[in-house]
Amino acid sequence: MPAPPSPPRRTLPIVLLDGIVAMAGAARRAVLGRGDGSRLAHVAIVASLGVLLATAYSIVTVLRTPERLTPVAVGPVGGVPATGPAATGTPDERPGPTVATPRTSAPLATRAAPPAPGGPAAAPATRTPSAAAPAPPTPVALRADFAVEESALLSYGAAVTIDNPGPAPAPNWTLVVVLPRESLQVTSVTGARTSRDGTTWTFVPDGDTGRVPGHGTARVTFRVNGAAISATPTACTIDGTACTGLPA
Repeated sequence: MPAPPSPPRRTLPIVLLDGIVAMAGAARRAVLGRGDGSRLAHVAIVASLGVLLATAYSIVTVLRTPERLTPVAVGPVGGVPATGPAATGTPDERPGPTVATPRTSAPLATRAAPPAPGGPAAAPATRTPSAAAPAPPTPVALRADFAVEESALLSYGAAVTIDNPGPAPAPNWTLVVVLPRESLQVTSVTGARTSRDGTTWTFVPDGDTGRVPGHGTARVTFRVNGAAISATPTACTIDGTACTGLPA
């Protein structure tokens, strides 16, 4: 005679559901058996049953689909750094542990230290020579013009105009006038100082005419006393250059 088939084995979710339903029925019977049930008690029982059913459904769902559980990552304990996957190969072929090198900040700009005492002295700064100033223009030869301005019976007036044709001023000059006779005298001189050597009269500038400006003139006047006949100068020079305007 064949053995009767064994009842099917109940799983854990089914066992939990049966226990929850049995507890809910016992609670309901206990409340109704007292006879003092009220509507509020019924509402509490229904709410408790709903909570129990929801809990049971959640448990059953989780137990039936365990792959939905999120694994909890357990970090290293005691500050031990996590290691990567185990290295394969022989000990000689395994890479050594990687050591984290602390990151250093860029060095701050430092000032140049002053030279140590007794060290070589810094070379003095040299100045670049500037462009040479243009040389002043060279004075050119002066020119002079003799003229008789006024004649009388025993005298006449004369004037010598000294001309500077160059751009540079003439700092000094010498005018020489030679008269025909020693009896003739030079008086009333303006614009120069005079001296005599026989018939030669030398004129040098005074304070007013000592510097003939560039492209300018200076004027010397004087009076010749004596018989006016044949009394005009026989020679006249300015710094050795003959004057113009002498009578032939």
